[in-house]
Amino acid sequence: MKKFALLLSCLLLAGTAFSQSELTLKTRSYRQQHERQLLDEFRGLLAIPNVVYDTAGIQKTAGYIADMLKRRGIQPQLLDGRTKGVPPAVYGEVMVPGATKTVVFYAHYDGQPVNPNQWAEGLKPFEPALYSGRLDAGGQPVSLPKPGEPINPDWRIYARSSSDDKAGVFTILAAYDALLKMNVKPTANLKFFFEGEEEAGSTHLNEILERHKDKLKSDLWIICDGPVHQTGRKQVQFGVRGDINVELKVYASKRPLHSGHYGNWAPNPAMMLARLLASMKDDDGNVLIKGFYDDVTPLTELEKQALTRIPAIDERLRQELGFGKAEGGGKSLAELLMRPSLNINGLSSANVGKLAANVIPTSATATLDLRLVLGNDARRQVQKVIDHVVAQGYYVTQKESITDEERAKYPRIARITAESGYNAQRTPMDLPIAQTVVKAVQSTVKDNIVLQPSLGGSLPLYLFEQILKTPTITVPVANHDNNQHAENENLRLQNLWDGLETYVALMRL
Repeated sequence: MKKFALLLSCLLLAGTAFSQSELTLKTRSYRQQHERQLLDEFRGLLAIPNVVYDTAGIQKTAGYIADMLKRRGIQPQLLDGRTKGVPPAVYGEVMVPGATKTVVFYAHYDGQPVNPNQWAEGLKPFEPALYSGRLDAGGQPVSLPKPGEPINPDWRIYARSSSDDKAGVFTILAAYDALLKMNVKPTANLKFFFEGEEEAGSTHLNEILERHKDKLKSDLWIICDGPVHQTGRKQVQFGVRGDINVELKVYASKRPLHSGHYGNWAPNPAMMLARLLASMKDDDGNVLIKGFYDDVTPLTELEKQALTRIPAIDERLRQELGFGKAEGGGKSLAELLMRPSLNINGLSSANVGKLAANVIPTSATATLDLRLVLGNDARRQVQKVIDHVVAQGYYVTQKESITDEERAKYPRIARITAESGYNAQRTPMDLPIAQTVVKAVQSTVKDNIVLQPSLGGSLPLYLFEQILKTPTITVPVANHDNNQHAENENLRLQNLWDGLETYVALMRL
C-alpha cells in the first residue's frame, strides 16, 4: 500500500512546478557544445537503408551500430537465435563496479518498407534532409549550419526511421557517450540491445532471448520507441498493445467480367467485401464481432487514476488532423487505447483512377490490423474474426487456390490468413523500480510528465516478461506528428535533444 501511495502522489502532481536536476543542465550544456557532431553521427545512421526485408541494408545498419559501440569503448556482439539468416540483435554492455541494478536499453534498427514515389518532391527516404518545420505547415529545406553555429531545435530531419526507431538507437548511445564526455559514472550496469526484426513482427526475438538468457539478465528493460505525448510532454508508459495482421480475401467469378454485360447478375467481390467489413463495426467504431471485448483484463485503480490525469488533447488533435467527428462514442483517445481495436489497413480490388476499367473484378482483399490489450490472445482474437465471417454466410479457407467444386458448393467464399503476432504486456505501475524511472524522467523537466498505462502502438514486450521474467517500461522520445510507418517520416530536433537528457538521467537510476 505504501508503494501504491508513493506513485499515486506522483500521478496527482498536476500543475506542480518541478526543478530540473543539475545533471540535466550539465547534459544540456554538453549538447549545445556538440550539436553538430551529434547530428552528423545521426545523419550517418539515417543514410543507411534499413527496410526490414532488405538483408544487405540491415547488415550494413547493424555494422554501423556496432561501430558506434566501439567508438564508445564497448565491445559489440551480434546475438542470433537458432534460425539462420535472421537479423541479429546488436548487443553491448558496461559493467559498473559496485552497481546493484542492471538495466537493458532497447531500440530496434530495422524500418518499415518505403515507396520513394510517395515522398514529397525533393525528399528521398535515405538521404536525410533538414527542414525548417513540418512540410504540411510550410516547412522549407535548410542547410546544415557550419560547426559551432546554432541549430534551430524546431527544425526537422526527414528520413525513413528518423523517428521509428533509429532515433531510439541514437538517443541511447548518445546518452552513454555524454556520460563519458562529462565524466559522470552510471549508477547501474548498462546493457544495450538493438533488435533488427521488429517491423517484421519480431518473429525470431524469442529465439534470441532464449539462447542468450543468461547474458540478458537484468532488473529492468527500458524501451525507447514511440512518440511523446501530443502536448509535447515527456511520458512514461507501462505497457504496449499486442498486434496481429489478418488478410481477408473474398472471391467471385473466375475471370473479370464486363460490367455492362454482367452487372446486376454476377456477384461483385468488392461490394461483398465492403458489406462484410461494414458488419464488423458500428458508426461509433465499436467492434461488433461476438466476444471481441470479453477477455480484456480490467484496469487497476491506479491505472484508472493515471488515465484521468492524462492531458485532454482530443479536440485540438481532431482539428489538427482535419476530421469532423471522432469515433468512440465520446470516450477519450487515452481511454480508447485501453481497448482492443480492429483497423482496415488497406483495400484492393481491380484498379481506380486512370487505370479504372468497367469490369466486375474476380476478388477483393483487405488487410486488417488487430490491436490487442492485456487479456487478449492473438490467435483467439483472429478466430473471433473467422467465426464472424462464417456467421455472415461465408465458407472460410486458408488456401490460395479455390477449386471448381468449392465454387459450385459455396456462394460466398473467403480466404483468411494471419501473420505471426504477439500479445499485449503491461507492467504494474506501483513497482519500486517503476517509481525510480518516473522520478528520473521527471528530474529532466519543469512540467509534470505524463504516466500512461499502455502505449497505443505495439511491441513484443510480453517476451521479456515471459522468457526473462523482467519488467519493461517504455520511455519514448519522438514527436507525435512524425509520420512513422508512412511517407515523409521526420523527427523534430528538440525531441532528440530532450531524449538525450532523459536517457542520461535513466543511466543514473
